[in-house]
Amino acid sequence: MSNPTNLQYSKEHEWLTAAEEGVSTIGITAHAADALGDIVYVQLPEVGDTVTAGETCGELESTKSVSDLYSPATGEVVAINQDVVDDPALVNAEPFGNAWLFKVKVESTQDGLLDAAEYTAFIGG
Repeated sequence: MSNPTNLQYSKEHEWLTAAEEGVSTIGITAHAADALGDIVYVQLPEVGDTVTAGETCGELESTKSVSDLYSPATGEVVAINQDVVDDPALVNAEPFGNAWLFKVKVESTQDGLLDAAEYTAFIGG
């Protein structure tokens, strides 16, 4: 699966949409979902929480391991994707689609975010 060119990527394997009306959507990349294996549990920040760029804000648990979820943006969480909480396997099936994780009213983004080509090179693709 190629990395969509309309997203920015963190070196922790999260993606971020461009802010629309100040809000960005965040998820994990297909590379991260594949590396984790079958995801069985998703813990997300709650609506109203403040997340900080580059810091942990949740976790993803798979049959192989538990991985921290990092926020690529600082701001207030304005929505979470309850569908992935209820059915974590969606993250493996549609990491760039319906399996977005949460939305943030962005104050700032993490330094060093990558475009699709840079992220692909970063993961050795």
